[in-house]
Formats: sequence, C-alpha cells, structure tokens
Amino acid sequence: MRIHRSPRSTRRSLAALGIAALTAAAAALSLAPTSAQALPAADKQAVLDYLHSVQGSGIVSGQHNKEPANQPSQYTKQVHDITGEYPGLWGGDLMFREQDARDRQLVIDQAKTEWANGSLVALSWHACPPTGPSTCEFEGGVKSDISPQEFRDIVTDGTELNATWKSRLDEIAPYLEQLQDDGIPALFRPFHEMNESWNWWGEQPGEDGGARLFQLTRDYLEDTKGVDNLVWVWNVQDNPDGGWDSYYPGEEYADVVSLDVWYKGHPSDADYRQLRDTAGDKPIALAEMGRIPDAQLLENQTEWSYFMVWSEQLREDNTDEEIQAAYYHSRTLNQGELELGSAAARR
Repeated sequence: MRIHRSPRSTRRSLAALGIAALTAAAAALSLAPTSAQALPAADKQAVLDYLHSVQGSGIVSGQHNKEPANQPSQYTKQVHDITGEYPGLWGGDLMFREQDARDRQLVIDQAKTEWANGSLVALSWHACPPTGPSTCEFEGGVKSDISPQEFRDIVTDGTELNATWKSRLDEIAPYLEQLQDDGIPALFRPFHEMNESWNWWGEQPGEDGGARLFQLTRDYLEDTKGVDNLVWVWNVQDNPDGGWDSYYPGEEYADVVSLDVWYKGHPSDADYRQLRDTAGDKPIALAEMGRIPDAQLLENQTEWSYFMVWSEQLREDNTDEEIQAAYYHSRTLNQGELELGSAAARR
C-alpha cells in the first residue's frame, strides 16, 4: 500500500528527522490512496499548462526506469525506499530487445498505475534502426552507424526505409493509444541526444537530419495513427561542441525543450541560458541526469519544469542524503502534489 501524501510542510519538517524516523512517521500516517491523489483524465495541453505553471516556483521530481521492461518501477521504488516519497514524474522506456518488446504492455500498465497514483508519465524509446529487424541489441543496434544515404532514405517519403520506419511506428502506436483512451497524456522523448554520435539517429544536423526525423515521426503518429495525447519532448545532450539549434525541429513540433546532463555534474549557467533561448516560451526540462539536483541548482536555475534521474545512476552517482535533500527541498513537487486540470474542465 502506498502512503497517503502528507502536506508539504509536514513532509519538510519530517526531513529533519532523518530517513529512519521519516519512514516510521510516514508509516504511522499511512492511509489508502484516495481519489484526490489520482490525476484526472486530461489532454496534452493540461500537462503543458501545468509545466508552464510550475516554472519559476517549483520543479517536478522524476525517476527513469530502464531495463528490464518487466520491472518498470524498480528505480521509482528505490526513491521511495530512500525518501518515503514517490517521484512526481515516472519514466518508462519502450526499449529495443525482443523480450523487452514483448513486455511493453507491462510498461504501459505501470504508466496507468503511476498516473492513478498522482504522477505524470514520460516515455523514452531506444528504437532499433530501420536498416535491420525491429528488435535488436544495444551494441550494433541502437548504438550503431548508418550511412548518409540510408538516413536520407529514412526521412524521404516513398522509400523502402521510410516505409520500414513507419511500420515501426505502427508497432508502438497501439500502446500509446491505450494511454490516450484512458485520458493519460505522456511526455514522449524519441531520438534523445540527437546531437550525439553514439546512436544511429544522432549527429545529423540540418533541416533534413534529426530534425526531419522528429517531424515525420510526429506527423505520422498524429495524422496517420491518430495519436494526439503525446507531449513531444525534443532533447539534446550537454555536448561541449554545442550547435544544438541545428537539430531543432521547430516550435510547431517540439512541445518541451530538454537537456541531458552527462558531460557535467549539473547544467552550467550557459547551458541553462542557451536552452531557454532555444525554447522561447516552451517549458524546459532536465530529461536525464546522473547527479540529482542540489540546492544551488534548484534555487538558481528556477525555470526547469522537471528533472529525471537516470535509472541505476540514482544510487551509483548519489548518496542517500543527497537524494533526500532533493526530494525534501521546498521547490520539489513529488507524487500526490501535482494539481492538473482535467480534460473535461478544458472543454
């Protein structure tokens, strides 16, 4: 049974007691989840409105859950083990291996559970290249090179590789449609780190590069498959070479502009300013981090709308005390603390 969310002021005061006392106090307050905790059925605009509303005043905590797909909440549970809190944003992954593809329903089921418990939902996808089978290994599959001509064919309507890519989208569309049918918008981040060279879709600058792949993927899922509940998250890594704008698909395609932070412990002030400039009036986010935000980041770079700690890095890169400090910070919004307008209220 998940604990009922105590008021934020109570949670912050419990933080001073330390994790053992916090866990005991949380257990003493334990109540069955109530309907007030669940997020209402919503459209994507409700999520975007919420992310806009917290910029400058708060930041949604997030935890990614990578492999294996049949354990789609293992790292989220670790957050709770350490803090007594669940993240305000659950992250899952559609992944790439054959077994993980068979387990995608478990990922979608977990997304539904997290939304019902009061957390936003984010999905990444380590897609296999359309030059090979639809499932693959990471090395030689997701992490591989394709030729410039093959990439051009993927983003050119009417080619065999373009048709193959669209067939991959046909495979994932039914899972996304389940969330749509339940009124659950998902922050969807395909082609992450497109300014990097480790992935087959990466380091393809210009209007016919990664930007075009992002555009045609959104167009196909929305216009052909009718999937309209996705909040499209465009993403680059804090690569010191810069040049992020040459991968940007345009404001009509990117709903959220996000950064993965791996070269540095935390985003530099220059990274923060550059991403804000690219985003304009769109929400900005920290889509992947190894090091959890500290007080300096939370209090000085106040326009990040959410952060997402990457799976195993939760404990590999952070102490329990650092994780607790981030989740107990006065600006952090955890599960059960999000106030999202319903789709019905917007009509």
